[in-house]
Amino acid sequence: MKILVTVKEVAAVEDDFEIDGLAIDERYLEYDLNEWDDYAVEAAVQIAEAADEDVEVVAATIGPERSEETIRMALAKGADRAVRVWDDAIAEQSLLDVDAKVSVFEQVVAEEDPDLVLTGVQAADDAFGATGVALANRVGYQWAAVVNDLDYAAGDETATVRRELEGGVEEITEIDLPAVLSIQTGINEPRYASLRGIRQAQQKEIAPRDLSDLGLDAESVDGALELVDMYEPESESDATLFEGSAEDTAAELASVLRDKGVVGE
Repeated sequence: MKILVTVKEVAAVEDDFEIDGLAIDERYLEYDLNEWDDYAVEAAVQIAEAADEDVEVVAATIGPERSEETIRMALAKGADRAVRVWDDAIAEQSLLDVDAKVSVFEQVVAEEDPDLVLTGVQAADDAFGATGVALANRVGYQWAAVVNDLDYAAGDETATVRRELEGGVEEITEIDLPAVLSIQTGINEPRYASLRGIRQAQQKEIAPRDLSDLGLDAESVDGALELVDMYEPESESDATLFEGSAEDTAAELASVLRDKGVVGE
């Protein structure tokens, strides 16, 4: 059995930063594995560890060579190998939209032929939240989105999943394999990468692929969306900072609360 997990390197921005054109200056970014993908990796590894048969967990990502450091965290946590797709045509995109990502992952699925595909519900940077379902539609797999509980044993033809719906309602349903499941946070407790795992991850394969390797051309990643501007939105908050001693600031705060009618005279 094979489980494919789509993973993504996302950037966390420092509190103070500068925008350089259509991106945040690299000096203010720290990269890490997308939180939702971390849960998906853990779900895949748990299935593999509980299995009586061989289960291969393959992580697939779209990202530059720099992202290999992050992807090795998935390998350190138990994924067996990884596939990284990148080339100049992808790098030229100001914004890689869902359709473009799915075009790439569709070919990875065709190449790997997994029984189960796990994705994070969304990415922390673009927050599209549609890649899993769109991928399932493209490859013709069954799917379930926002899965927060998964009952599945390797070799079974059906997975029982619990998924979040709107308004706090949850649904329990069965999904026939092959399937794509988008994994919600809280489904498990992602493990920390052990030192042994980190050392082993250095020896695991991260296979580079470009679009031509997957039978795609540059037009395959021309999305319908284009990033045209980036700016800090104006704050709508009206904060007042009181400075001085505790007695002085308490008196000022009390005066404001009386003026606003929050407290009486």
